[in-house]
Amino acid sequence: MTLETLDALLGQVQKPARYTAGEPGSVVKEKTPELLRYAFCFPDIYEVGMSHLGMKILYSHANRRGDVWCERVFAPDDDMENAMRSAGVPLYGLESFDPLGEFHLIGFTLQYEMCYTTILNMLDLAGLPVLARERKAAFPLVVAGGPCASNPEPLCDFIDVFALGEGEEMSDELFDLCQRARREGWDKAALLAEIAKTGGYYVPSLYGVSYNADGTIAAVTPKDGAPAVVQKRVIADLDKVFFPDEFVVPLLPTVHDRAMVELFRGCIRGCRFCQAGFLYRPIREKKAETLVNNAKCLLESTGYDEVSLTSLSTSDYTGLDGLLDGLLDWAGERHINLSLPSLRVDNFSPELLEKVGRVRKSGLTFAPEAGTQRLRDVINKNVTEREVLDTCRMAFAGGHTAVKLYFMMGLPTETMEDIEGIALLAQKVVDLYYSMPEKPKGKAVSVTISAACFVPKPFTPFQFEPQDTMASLEEKQKHLLKSVRSKKIKVNYHDASTSVLEAALARGDRRLGPVIRAAWEKGSRLDSWSEYFKADAWEEAFRENGIDPAFYANRKRGYDEVLPWDHLDYGVTKRFFIEEHKKALQNETTPHCRISCSGCGAKRLTGGACL
Repeated sequence: MTLETLDALLGQVQKPARYTAGEPGSVVKEKTPELLRYAFCFPDIYEVGMSHLGMKILYSHANRRGDVWCERVFAPDDDMENAMRSAGVPLYGLESFDPLGEFHLIGFTLQYEMCYTTILNMLDLAGLPVLARERKAAFPLVVAGGPCASNPEPLCDFIDVFALGEGEEMSDELFDLCQRARREGWDKAALLAEIAKTGGYYVPSLYGVSYNADGTIAAVTPKDGAPAVVQKRVIADLDKVFFPDEFVVPLLPTVHDRAMVELFRGCIRGCRFCQAGFLYRPIREKKAETLVNNAKCLLESTGYDEVSLTSLSTSDYTGLDGLLDGLLDWAGERHINLSLPSLRVDNFSPELLEKVGRVRKSGLTFAPEAGTQRLRDVINKNVTEREVLDTCRMAFAGGHTAVKLYFMMGLPTETMEDIEGIALLAQKVVDLYYSMPEKPKGKAVSVTISAACFVPKPFTPFQFEPQDTMASLEEKQKHLLKSVRSKKIKVNYHDASTSVLEAALARGDRRLGPVIRAAWEKGSRLDSWSEYFKADAWEEAFRENGIDPAFYANRKRGYDEVLPWDHLDYGVTKRFFIEEHKKALQNETTPHCRISCSGCGAKRLTGGACL
């Protein structure tokens, strides 16, 4: 694409900086015949994709190689898409402005089920067939990874290869194979067969699926030497794994516009609803000195004035006090804010609060998840109401006046009493604030309830549970609103229709491929955005293909049912999930991993104990 063509397109869009690149830290290489061209695609708009830590890491990781050039690709918003289609301009890599069809690898990160139609839209906008079987040549090869690859079956019609697990090591193996295939002139079948032999890569075309009369899966059968079970890849030592010294710095504000360092992977807690907590096991921490060095390098190279210490449960990092001590004096001198998301109420302390607020105070967010103790026990949250209130008391005494509380609706065994408990707990937080003599003078309290709709996900103890129907979820949302009686409490909740679709896609099988394609053909893309979500298009797509989404979203699974992801191994065993599900139905909790090992199976992936 010429610069003149690009200028003409950018004159028609609201945020041209999304499509121009040239940001500090972006990588431009000289094009040579030996260079493997890799388009890293994020199936959402620029501001969302540029906030994702995984993309930042893997972009820099690929570009450290002299024989690979990785470029970024994001989904265009509707104004840019319309301009591109009108001008006949295909989707392009940001760094070179070359069409995706000129790349050897096209990789999608699967962070959310509602991005599936956007993947098809991006392939089509690139001028490529959306169906994998119609892309006959070895290159471009379409690869996908990320959390939603834990159940890749709904996307099997469109993706050539799925990467299971952590990409820092396995991506190098894929690059090497592709370079060998180019040198030796392999066809696509030969390339896919070799990739399938490499640990952690799932090639769906090498597996057949048969079904029972009731619509459940009878068997998933490998072909042509493919492994019967594909095991995810993990990095054993995070202190030795690649982490970039600099990130691409966007030229416009993004969703999370700050430097980020990763404290650890995995989670000790075992909350039964949380897919990420199980997918990323075993638990592995970075040393505090490694993290201090990571943070300093990023802040000096990017110019950011904030660094986020990220993980699934930041206050569970064993070296947090030492890490903060190592960062605070240095950060304070430079007026850099430290952000600690994902704090737990059961290990929050006045000392931690003081350190968090030393540089700059910000709102605090906690996640009770359920409104009653019975339901918190069902989901294995292992947090009491007293701990929630004690933590809020510490926050208020430390000068905070705003608290955000995360909950879910539609959890297994939930009743309307549990919904009322959400409002009651928020009210107790408000009352606590006004009962405290040491509260900030002259300031009102603000308590925000954020209530998501529960979606049962693969590789969790609740993968066997039905999701609440849309009518039930909407009734519970109305009941929550009626249960709140204070103007100091604000309620936010998610759209139930997107949550039901998310559940169907999350636990679906290969028969959903035609549904996804039909929904895209009816105009669906960027489905995670309310202004673009087309519920009617999805309903028509399901109906035209003779599939009831309730079969996937609202049906209880038996323990002996073959699940669409049973041939994939993410470390935690199905036996463990069954045991945890049984305990949930008895309101029984399981201690977290540092109290006692529950034998989930994940530590076998690294050959040693979890941390």
